[in-house]
Amino acid sequence: MFRASLLAGALMVCAVGAAGAQSYAVVGDAIPKPLADTPGDAARGRAIVANRSVGLCLLCHSGPIAEERFQGNLAPSLAGAGSRWSAAQLRLRIVDGARLNPDTIMPPYYRTAGLQRVARAFEGKTILTAEQVEDVVAYLETLKD
Repeated sequence: MFRASLLAGALMVCAVGAAGAQSYAVVGDAIPKPLADTPGDAARGRAIVANRSVGLCLLCHSGPIAEERFQGNLAPSLAGAGSRWSAAQLRLRIVDGARLNPDTIMPPYYRTAGLQRVARAFEGKTILTAEQVEDVVAYLETLKD
């Protein structure tokens, strides 16, 4: 039923944490409106994806970042992400991939509600800021091959 309503394009609104996170609307399989007021920066997004302390993306994903060794193989390659999904679809996958796949092991980078076993210091805080989410989206959009 969840997937049926999601695929039918139902509008869902998610109010996220009290740590300055913005509300966002999920429409179908996407978050159409950017989370931040300023456009994302692909160079900063690439740095977040490659950083093993911030995004940790390469722990599970591989991607076209040749200088980073030991890339993951648990999740789809990031190569070609910009061809497979729109910016709005990429945004939802980063914000809360569990909306699309309840069994995913990918962390919700911009959701704070409904999480379990969160260290007290991190309760109510998102992993990435709205600006960082938009930076990662901007970078992933550039990955066309």
